[in-house]
Amino acid sequence: MTRSLHPETLALHAGWRADPATGSVAPPIYQTTSFQFESTDHAASLFALQTLGNIYTRIGNPTLDILEQRLAALEGGAAALVVASGQAASALAVQNLARAGDNIVSSTDLYGGTWNLFANTLRDQGIEVRFVDPADPQAFARATDDRTRAYYAETLPNPKLTVFPIAEVAAIGRPLGIPLIVDNTAAPLLVRPFDHGAAVVVSSLTKYIGGHGTSIGGVIIDGGNFDWQAQAARQPQLNTPDASYHGAVWAEAAKPLGPIAYVLRARVILLRDLGPALSPFNAFQFLQGLETLPLRIERHCTNALAVATWLQSRPEVTRVIHPSVQTGEAKRRADKYLTHGFGGLVGFELGCGRAAGKAFIDALKLFYHVANIGDARSLAIHPASTTHSQLSSEDRAATGVSDGYVRLSVGIEHIDDIIADLAQALDAAA
Repeated sequence: MTRSLHPETLALHAGWRADPATGSVAPPIYQTTSFQFESTDHAASLFALQTLGNIYTRIGNPTLDILEQRLAALEGGAAALVVASGQAASALAVQNLARAGDNIVSSTDLYGGTWNLFANTLRDQGIEVRFVDPADPQAFARATDDRTRAYYAETLPNPKLTVFPIAEVAAIGRPLGIPLIVDNTAAPLLVRPFDHGAAVVVSSLTKYIGGHGTSIGGVIIDGGNFDWQAQAARQPQLNTPDASYHGAVWAEAAKPLGPIAYVLRARVILLRDLGPALSPFNAFQFLQGLETLPLRIERHCTNALAVATWLQSRPEVTRVIHPSVQTGEAKRRADKYLTHGFGGLVGFELGCGRAAGKAFIDALKLFYHVANIGDARSLAIHPASTTHSQLSSEDRAATGVSDGYVRLSVGIEHIDDIIADLAQALDAAA
């Protein structure tokens, strides 16, 4: 195995070399539910976590394990857990620390689906989410109380695209025993949140990592860099006996296996009991996508920057939303954290509002009108009519979505063709 730390190499080689039985270079798809135990003692040691190995694909699988190793290596984490979707990753990441009666503090700058999960579904489960504006990192401290279990944010929030102050908020939480969970879906390889103090990274694999719009999946990555016992009372899920696993105290039980208490509990409790398992076939698809991620993300960034620059010249566009055109503190954060490109997302607002936004979308010919981001293809959507339509006008405003807002996920096509399609759609919507 290579010892390289370069993402271009890790994306191809981390976690796998060849199948020892057959010599297969491509990872096999282990399309099986169950795994044969060597003996009753072997089975007992697996269930007691004395030995790590395969039991049942709902909990783990060799194809998934390769993907988990590769993703952990790319982010610089200790271990990873892949799950059925990005939404499942976000939900489990919070549920792994917070019980009914607890709370987390979250950035307002979120994907609409995450906002709804936090504002409604988790609330119905008894977990309060307190939303604060990340423009002021100290807002996280002010919203914290004795039952705050985590801080949550998106690196490059979709659709607001204002970079989150990772280091500043992580530094507030760590002395209090509060980890920062960062959703890095929109910025893989562009930012490594663990390098700036984050404790947990989640991502939707469906987007840039898969890259081809074929599969749904998510990942939770444990940085292995957070002391869960330093403020033990703050994290009861990891520091008190767990009745659902023989009274295990995870911060202690995980020590023989490494600094993976957080992700170990997520696997053997939440994944086991709630069951959002990723299929081996989808894991194989994500492994294929990862191999070209470093090349694709470079083209996404280059094309998106060109689109953002061009949109500023159009009279019907009243505002362009992209890290390259931001000013003040937002631009400082973009320059600090986005050191390898500004990402593939571009937003813009049309002065005629909702009607113009819808007309623009309907006139596109090259761009696909879909709810996804991160495809190799160029994609577009009008969030106020779709992904954010379930939110109140106040909540839409908090996430950065106006009636005339259009979000582009700029693909890897030739830039001349991308701009030509945008130009004819803007002309048609005028």
